[in-house]
Amino acid sequence: MCCRYWMETSPELREIVEEMNRSSLLRKWENKGAIVTEGEVRPTNIVPVIAPNKAGAEAVFPMKWGFTGRTLLMNARVETAGVKPTFREAWQRHRCVVPASGYYEWEHLAGADGKKRRGVKYRLRTEDEDMTWLCGLYRFEEGLPVFVILTREPGENIRFIHDRMPLILPEHCVKDWIRPDTRPEELLGEALTDVAFEKA
Repeated sequence: MCCRYWMETSPELREIVEEMNRSSLLRKWENKGAIVTEGEVRPTNIVPVIAPNKAGAEAVFPMKWGFTGRTLLMNARVETAGVKPTFREAWQRHRCVVPASGYYEWEHLAGADGKKRRGVKYRLRTEDEDMTWLCGLYRFEEGLPVFVILTREPGENIRFIHDRMPLILPEHCVKDWIRPDTRPEELLGEALTDVAFEKA
């Protein structure tokens, strides 16, 4: 997956943004990065993310996109997140969902020298859902939540664009995905891979 997604104003997204705006964490993020609630989202932006609150109920929090490391980590592979030290604890207990209207991907093309280069930019979104629910993992850095987006093998109809895509679940799976006592492996079969695409 590339490193961009977007949010369009809609009644559903407006409710999510309003809930994030009521979070006491929002003040702690001031002057630490761009808070984005509409338009194109980039790594290091602070955005609304769905995760469980202290009581275990679904809630919306402002989180920054990217785990800090030697380089900024924006994505985690679903195939290895459960065993890699960087993601293992989050895979088991700190899962989140990133509400989006869709995501962007640049076509990856192989040149004559075998090197990959970027081609056309595409906008992709789930076909039968009003929102695109991107699955992620979160952790705390300096007391504030940060997240990565999980990626997987792409659906056949978009394989020509890129060899990865976000892990996307239908809305009815959101509550189960974020529950700490859920075994995430049991929900992977629900992943949506049929996505509509157009040139951006």
